Amino acid sequence: MTAKARLILLVLFALLSACASSPPSKSPIFTPPASNASADDVLFRALGLVGTPYRYGGNTPDGGFDCSGLIGYVYRDAAGILLPRSTRELIAMRAPSVRRDALQSGDLLFFATNGGGQVSHAGIYVGEGRFVHAPSSGGTVRLDSLASAYWQNSYVDAKRVLAPPSLARHP
Repeated sequence: MTAKARLILLVLFALLSACASSPPSKSPIFTPPASNASADDVLFRALGLVGTPYRYGGNTPDGGFDCSGLIGYVYRDAAGILLPRSTRELIAMRAPSVRRDALQSGDLLFFATNGGGQVSHAGIYVGEGRFVHAPSSGGTVRLDSLASAYWQNSYVDAKRVLAPPSLARHP
């Protein structure tokens, strides 16, 4: 194989695994703290970032976002919750898994976009079958539909980071 062909394959691999991040650290599994933030806070913050450029390793609106950087920024900014940095650490959190038919705004969605079952991409569910994510190099943060064949086929799991609102009790 020529050096040029190897370089092209290396670049292609890097683009396809953009959100895979580094392997999880040896630290204990993260458990998200309780928060008074609402799913609406997370939803509006995530939607407000649509159009922000993608950047591998990015985690700010000014510098751009990769998928896990977007999630971390939204939860930190809208809910005051510090989440792990990589998709692998996010899926390993001690947070309840959610069935696809029970998704609520603010739930984290996980996908295996590199084939197989290993999580390599994540997004934030916003409702009505749609989610916000930072998909790939050269793109921007965008809103996509879970109904598309691509996302249906690569869907792995969902986690609920925000506790459901408790009902107010009247004396």
